[in-house]
Amino acid sequence: MIPLISFVGYSDSGKTTLLVKVISELKSRGYRIAVIKHDGHDFEIDHKGTDTYKHRQAGADIVCIASSKKVAIIENFTHPPVLDDIVQSITNVDLILTEGFKQEKKPQIEVHRQGIECIGPKKNRIALIADQQIYEGVPYFKLDEIEAVADFLENIIQDSTL
Repeated sequence: MIPLISFVGYSDSGKTTLLVKVISELKSRGYRIAVIKHDGHDFEIDHKGTDTYKHRQAGADIVCIASSKKVAIIENFTHPPVLDDIVQSITNVDLILTEGFKQEKKPQIEVHRQGIECIGPKKNRIALIADQQIYEGVPYFKLDEIEAVADFLENIIQDSTL
């Protein structure tokens, strides 16, 4: 089973900036990484006039576009999908990282900056990345400790492949 870790925190806490650096560090170590980004709004990656847009407008529930280097799948759901529904189709990676999904029960690393509300203690919190330690009993990393965060995630990858 592929380990999954959710990076959570409120808007402007630095989740995306941190994740980009962590992903880059893990890639430099040779790991394959998948990322799932939660969007609280209805996003649109297909645009009017494209063939796939026309397919969806005609009623296709799933539209897939494939080239020699990448594949994109757009699926319409009748109800909001849960994270387990999404990860089922992800294979051939060493780690799945998510940005958001703070309501899910998956292992979470909170990203927090001073002046922004913290999420609060949770049983599934496995680490905190912040300006300062705000929770007892969880590993703590400063926002600029990218290599240490990558070491922490690398241990999770290695433990899950035993």
